[in-house]
Amino acid sequence: MALSVIVSTYNKPRDLERVLWGYAGQSRKDFELLVADDGSGPETAEVIRRVCAASGLEVVHVWHEDRGFRKSEIVNRAIEAAGGDTLMFTDGDTIPRSELVEAHLRLARPGRYLGGGYVKLPAEVSDAITVDDVRQGRFADLGWLRARGWRPGRRALRLVRSARAAALLDRVTPTAPLFAGNNSSVAREAIYAVNGFDMAMGYGGLDRAVGYRLVNLGVRGIQVRHRAVCMHLHHDRPYKDPQVVRRNREILETIRRTGQTRALAGLAELRPDPSLRVTRIS
Repeated sequence: MALSVIVSTYNKPRDLERVLWGYAGQSRKDFELLVADDGSGPETAEVIRRVCAASGLEVVHVWHEDRGFRKSEIVNRAIEAAGGDTLMFTDGDTIPRSELVEAHLRLARPGRYLGGGYVKLPAEVSDAITVDDVRQGRFADLGWLRARGWRPGRRALRLVRSARAAALLDRVTPTAPLFAGNNSSVAREAIYAVNGFDMAMGYGGLDRAVGYRLVNLGVRGIQVRHRAVCMHLHHDRPYKDPQVVRRNREILETIRRTGQTRALAGLAELRPDPSLRVTRIS
């Protein structure tokens, strides 16, 4: 298997349903799809079963019990369960355009990671998107979005459909390629080399820590924010803790200052979890 897509989620079944339909409609079908579930209730498993039955998708559901914010741990569990040579990371509130998987497969390069882009949608537009809108591709159509009140400004450039124009925009943008948890990919061996996601970190900067360690290891980013695009649904963040965010920033600064290349509490530090369930659903 060339590519494993890891989708993180926690108790957002309606968002996840639309995201899964986005992956059901990908132009490339040769990828593995895993859901890294940080302890959601039974509604999430039911959504996965329903979408798989209706779409033909096969999903590996990686779940552990809810003991607070443990995204890094469940993503690491999904990494262990994944079979792909390349791992793509995204979230259960981020709907992929139909060519997203194809872009990550086509643009992958040895010794590099891909930093994709996303369009953050306002609440009223996010709420308006239905499963049928995802299946028909309307959710990422600029005219359709504007008709529903979205005013993108310069962000409209993220939705350019010309492959040549998108490649040019990626070359000229001053924005550095970031390793973002909602749209990035890298070789599996590189993720193991940096010891995966840091389980000592709460919300805020988990993905950037991986990216900084990759760069310290010599794995630099490629900017693909206009060629690999997904749509980010609006949501609140009740789990955001200012003290945790502040501590994470200190960790990020330490990584950059010291050249650290491995998470101190990552893949190698995973311990047996009796609550862990890895279920293949089709």
